[in-house]
Amino acid sequence: MLLEEDKRGILLESGTNEIEVMEFTINQSLYGINVAKVKEIMVSEPVKPMPHAHPAVEGIFKPREQVITVVDLPRYLLRNTESEKRPKDLFIITNFNKMNIAFRVHTVVGISRISWKSIQKPDKTVSGGDEGIATGIAQCGDDLVTILDFEKIVAEIAPQTTIQLSEIDRLGERGRSDAAIIVAEDSVLLSRMIEEALHKSGYVKTKMFPNGQELWDYLNTLRKKEDVRDAVSVVITDIEMPQMDGHRLTKLIKDDQQFKELPVIIFSSLITEEMRRKGKELGADEQMSKPEIGHLVQVIDHLLSAGQDR
Repeated sequence: MLLEEDKRGILLESGTNEIEVMEFTINQSLYGINVAKVKEIMVSEPVKPMPHAHPAVEGIFKPREQVITVVDLPRYLLRNTESEKRPKDLFIITNFNKMNIAFRVHTVVGISRISWKSIQKPDKTVSGGDEGIATGIAQCGDDLVTILDFEKIVAEIAPQTTIQLSEIDRLGERGRSDAAIIVAEDSVLLSRMIEEALHKSGYVKTKMFPNGQELWDYLNTLRKKEDVRDAVSVVITDIEMPQMDGHRLTKLIKDDQQFKELPVIIFSSLITEEMRRKGKELGADEQMSKPEIGHLVQVIDHLLSAGQDR
């Protein structure tokens, strides 16, 4: 078992642009998940089916007095074709977006520590199109590992758990803003939803980037500007991204004389106390967990208002 306390020895330093990838198999194919999402690995247990659930939702079980939903990952990847349950199957218990979810897998291979630069964005054939479930292909030693977009998987299975535009409606009547918001988010689905929510809230000047490296490259094109704040009002970044993660991006911005005053918001499914401490060390102005899109807009409002008062 990999328990929360066992992970302390492999937590990464802040801003190093590295990731711990846990490799696992389904039908002999190699997949990966960020260790930061993993709470525990355990041998699969009997599961109580839930009526009217998504076909890939196997049901629920109750380890140590906590009810956890089990997703049959082999079935999901087979597009809901019935998959054989094996006695030696494992449950990977995850925690992200403030939820605990178990994913059935066949074996766990091990953990590799690699640079985000070793993770390439897959082409649409591999990922399954614009909204595919592969966020990257990682080179882990001699193996190529498909990094799955677990947020996308959960959003498809349970749409109510992801970004809700109704949160913007509850903010009431809002005017149009000229503030320029730039966002680094590798999930195509979430990137589109974030941009739609920002536009709906009045922030219509947005630029979306699929990773921290491309956002950083864009910032560097602005170096000749007298005041960067004319082109960028707020930076929003995910943490997990190929090429450059959000912590590394935050560190580069806050260590740079020209960019350090730019407000940086970390908007991620991985906001735990440990991650919050790291983000604070790097100088992030605000940090919040997905899918709290209404809260994100309110924080943008606050940061822009504070900037005008200086």
